[in-house]
This record gives sequence, structure tokens and C-alpha cells, in this order.
Amino acid sequence: MYEITEKLVKLTPYDPIQGDYKIRLDANESFIGTSDDVLARAVKGAALNRYPDPYAKRLIAAYSEFYGINPDLVTAGNGSDELISIITACFLEKNEKVLTLAPDFSMYSFYSSLYELDVRVMKKEDDLSINIDKVIEAVNAEKIRAVLFSNPCNPTSLGLCREDVIKLITSVNALVILDEAYMDFWAGSEEQSLIKDTAGYDNLIVLRTCSKALGMAGLRLGFAVSNSLITEKLRAAKSPYNVNSLTQCAAEYLLSDKKEMERRIKACVCALNELDNGICERSFPFFEKIYPSVTNFLFIKTPKAKEIFEYLLTQSIAVRHMGDYLRITAGSSEENKALLKALLGYNG
Repeated sequence: MYEITEKLVKLTPYDPIQGDYKIRLDANESFIGTSDDVLARAVKGAALNRYPDPYAKRLIAAYSEFYGINPDLVTAGNGSDELISIITACFLEKNEKVLTLAPDFSMYSFYSSLYELDVRVMKKEDDLSINIDKVIEAVNAEKIRAVLFSNPCNPTSLGLCREDVIKLITSVNALVILDEAYMDFWAGSEEQSLIKDTAGYDNLIVLRTCSKALGMAGLRLGFAVSNSLITEKLRAAKSPYNVNSLTQCAAEYLLSDKKEMERRIKACVCALNELDNGICERSFPFFEKIYPSVTNFLFIKTPKAKEIFEYLLTQSIAVRHMGDYLRITAGSSEENKALLKALLGYNG
């Protein structure tokens, strides 16, 4: 009789918030939609009877042009999740040690465990910051083979300065997988990002996504940027036709409109500032701490997190509940106002 493998016995499907809520502020998506006309034009060139370009050359060219990077160092993936999966599965051997930080994006540990790596988790400081010297010490002392973390961080909304990231990369004999999914929201992000510097390091992979600032979550599209050797091997390890034709055509079309992409980023940043100011001005007594955000969401500590989360659902507003914290994505002006109004009505 066939038996499920031990690593799958306790594994359950990912369970996002279910339900038809009017306002969704739980997944850090962009609130800016895309018109049907734009979508129709975007997919016009997709030949659905043919396999897509296995290397997504035109898409990568458009993406590289937008960010001013070398297209030869870019790999397209079916969302950043696929790229994280490929990296943890193929760039490390079974039982090798991987370091993740806590709190951080849960999928780093998920994929690492799935591929039978030895996952080590380091807690962040009490203020949720990263002590880079402690990370370096742990990596070297424990002979860690890879470090995965997000910068800016999901869920804390905090950013780690460029100098500290470089210090880590140059102080360890380990692969550093740097997830910059939220970097576009950070004021002065070009000064903090390492997306243009990957050619200079033999142990760095920078991940980016189109799901946040660029407003393409439904397309499932991410990119890995690294040096030429890592890029060659990453392209060899991925599935041949991993990014479908519709995604390639639509994303290429959207990315070619640089002003529109920049408008989307700016609108999300303005929405975050609006939400942050609105919450701070009202001084809600049940919010213990609001962390300074360089993302498109707020991370809030409150002993009433579960109760507030459940109350907001009754108001048809979904946010993310994470223990003693709430993670709230900035929405449109109307959505932010509706959230603030609902919070004013909370009597917990």
C-alpha cells in the first residue's frame, strides 16, 4: 500500500482569507486595476496554440529597460514563489543549512523544508530590526549555505540599509537570496536596492515581483537577477515554458509604458501615507505600536489583533491577522476612509 511521504503528512494547502469582502487589504496587492481595453491590446500578440518563449526574451528586455539592468542577468519566473522553489531545490543539497529570519515571508521556510533542507530560524531584535552582525556570526559559525530574507520586509514593513546588506554578502561564504518585492515603495529605493549590482557578487540573487507596486498580481510574474553563472544555471533548472504567453504579452505591454508604471508606484506610496496619517491622527487606543513603513502596508502591534480582524470582517473589510499584529495594505482613498470609519466604530 502506497504511503504519503513523511514531509507531506502534516502539510496542508495554503489558506488565504476566503469570502466575498468588499474591501481587500490583506494581500499587499495594488488597488490600481487595468482597463479591459489595455488588457485586450496587451494579449493581442499571444499565440495560444504555440508554447511561449522559454526565455521570455521580449518580456525580460522590457523589464530590464524599465529598471536599467542587463537583460542577460535576468530570469523570469511564474511568480517569485516559483523562483524561490527552484533556488531552494536546485542550488542546495539535501540537509544543507538555510537561515531565515523571523518574522519574514513564510514561504522561505516552507520551500526549504519541502526540499529537505536544514532550516535555521533567527529571531529579529525586539524592535523587529535585523542585527546584521549577529546574522553574519550565525552564518559563519553554523556553516550556513544560504540566507533568505526580504528587504523591505514582509510583514514588518521595515527596511535594511544597503550598507548592511552588502556587509552580509561580503562577509559570508553563503548564497544570499535577497527578496526586494517591496523595494519600489521605499523612497530613494535606487540607493537601497542591489538589483543593479548583482554582476559584482558571486553569491547574490535578487528577487523581484510584478505583484505589488506594478499591479500585476493576477499575472503571476517574478524575476531573479544575479551574475552570469547563477543566471545560466537558474535558466537551466527552471521549467522550459514556465511563463505563459498571456503573461508575457500583457506584462511586456504594461512595462513598456514607464510613465504608467511610475504612476502606479507613486499612487500606492501616496495611499500608504494617507492611511498612516489617518491612523496616527486618530490615535486609536487599541493600537500599541505602528511600525514605520517603507512598503505599501502598515504593520501594527495590538493586543486586540484577533478581535479587530474579526470585527473588520463583519464590516466587509479583510486585513491580515498575524498573532499580536495586524498587517493592513494601503487601499484606494475610498477604501482607506472606509477602514478608518470602521475602526472608529470598534468598541473593543
